[in-house]
This record gives sequence, structure tokens and C-alpha cells, in this order.
Amino acid sequence: MFIYNVTTYVHWSIHEAWVQWMRAERLPAIIATGCFDRFQMVRVLETDETEGPTYAVQYFSHSKDDYLRYIENYEPRLREEGRSKWGEYSISFSSLMEVVH
Repeated sequence: MFIYNVTTYVHWSIHEAWVQWMRAERLPAIIATGCFDRFQMVRVLETDETEGPTYAVQYFSHSKDDYLRYIENYEPRLREEGRSKWGEYSISFSSLMEVVH
């Protein structure tokens, strides 16, 4: 099992709209690629929220090939859509993890 984790800082000025967009558009679009079986979205606690909260979304895949297919075929377009919509008010970084136990 592989977990593609995307952590995102969201400025307070867009927070509510961003969460709604994630739930209604972004998360369904990523699952619709067929590269991931499921996801979970969490709010990161014990962080400085002076300018906004931080969220992490973990997308679960049974194979690294499915993850790589997402990165090659879907991620660049989806990343650009997010940047165009939210600009510098939403900053993300990602990592790939493998479940070992």
C-alpha cells in the first residue's frame, strides 16, 4: 500500500471556500482518475495558525504504478488548476510513503 500525502497551508482569507472546493471538486476529481482507492483529509494540529490552518490529504493506492500514472498524467494539470485558483494563498508540498506494517 502506498500513500501519497499532500500537505497544504491555506490562508484564512480563502479557508472556507478552499475547504468547500476540496470537498466538492478537487477530491472527487482525484479519485475519478482511478489511481487511488480512497483518501482521508485531516487538519494538522499543533501548528501556527496565525495566518491560516494546514491540512493534509492522504490518497491510498495499492501500487506504485498507479501513483506514477497519477503523477505523469494528472498531477501537473491539477496542480496548475489549484495555483491558478488560489495563487499564493494556498501552498502545498507532497510526499510518497509506503506502508510497511
